Amino acid sequence: MSMTLTAAVHTLGCKLNQAESEELAAELSSRGVTITSGNTADLIVINTCSVTHAADAKSRHLVRMMRALNPESVIAVTGCYAERARKDLLNCGADMISGNREKAALAELLTAGPLQQAHCTPAQGYGRVRSFVKIQDGCDKFCSYCIVPFVRPTVYSIDADSVVDVIRSRAADGYKEIVLTGTEIGSYFSKGLKLAGLIRLVLHETSAERLHLSSLQPQEITPELLALWQDRRLCRHFHIALQSGSDKVLKRMGRHYTTDIFRRAIETVRASVPDASVTTDIIVGFPGESDEDFTYSLEFCRSMKFAALHIFPYSCRPGTMAAKMADKVKESIKKQRSSIMLELAPVSAHEFAARFIHQTREVLWEKEVRPGSQIYSGLTDNYIRVYTRSSCDITNKITRAHLIGHIGDSGPSFISKSKKRKQAGLWGEISA
Repeated sequence: MSMTLTAAVHTLGCKLNQAESEELAAELSSRGVTITSGNTADLIVINTCSVTHAADAKSRHLVRMMRALNPESVIAVTGCYAERARKDLLNCGADMISGNREKAALAELLTAGPLQQAHCTPAQGYGRVRSFVKIQDGCDKFCSYCIVPFVRPTVYSIDADSVVDVIRSRAADGYKEIVLTGTEIGSYFSKGLKLAGLIRLVLHETSAERLHLSSLQPQEITPELLALWQDRRLCRHFHIALQSGSDKVLKRMGRHYTTDIFRRAIETVRASVPDASVTTDIIVGFPGESDEDFTYSLEFCRSMKFAALHIFPYSCRPGTMAAKMADKVKESIKKQRSSIMLELAPVSAHEFAARFIHQTREVLWEKEVRPGSQIYSGLTDNYIRVYTRSSCDITNKITRAHLIGHIGDSGPSFISKSKKRKQAGLWGEISA
């Protein structure tokens, strides 16, 4: 190993994993490790996901790839897949497996012994424009399809004062947006404070310029919570998982709401928080989902006019109730239904973004889309993707931008090399 220990932290999956990876990188840095953003380092840490079989496969692939690139390095694997299937990851070339329950001690384990005497170097290269802050962990709801309660079984909330301290530190480090994340942040409760109380405290006690919630359940939308959005620092974006637009399928999934409850929750959001974007997750091909159920789901999604749809074909997770259900949907039918739902997603996103053409909104600029292009990408406070041209570096700056039109119509057209399709978004001009 080199005299100055280096580490690269790679993250798959949810915002909670992102938050925990940030914490791990900061802890490694405080112990004298230099954090790098590349694929080679003395220590390679991979924070895995196991929400679908595709996530499992990505985790295995990443471990194998990192082993090939770093034959002499220590590869430590953590996260949900590490919690569920340690042997699989050892067979892929991992040196150390640390499940979610041991994740907090991973930095200490990786730097034990003489490495603790290394010179302390600030974390470089890992940070983002936005910082993910963990406020809660664990789930005991046991939706019939979900592996999360098995890999994150301990439900707890982070002390509110600790959350405030972390956010103050991230704001002082220059992060413009703080994302509050967890397995189920709507269940937050610590020392008498629920989620609304925590948000109120953070807004009052920190200088965070933007505060964003990762995800909520429809039954967690309350007038008390929505009243907080009078503060413009709260991002006007709500991610509320639907999973199915069929009440019969929702019941089989073990979800604690109906489509009527979901619809009323979204109507309440839109009435209370003007211009809010609402995004959602949809599972297609759940066991027992008939053609009629899928049609209900498709039409419900169309009627809700979501700003973004994240579509997942049902993935059987061993040990869950759904894994034992009869009436499995054929893979060919799941693929067909996914394709149909995927056709709706860009149409819905395009229609939502079109409502804001000719408006001026604040944008947090994230990065230059290609080095030297002078074209930057960012998000409005209601999470519309915006592109602009600037001769100055506007990374991690919030400016006002006049939204002119869809990219490709009023600005350059960008092609995603991996997906071979045009990216959604608006073209904007920075306002004085």
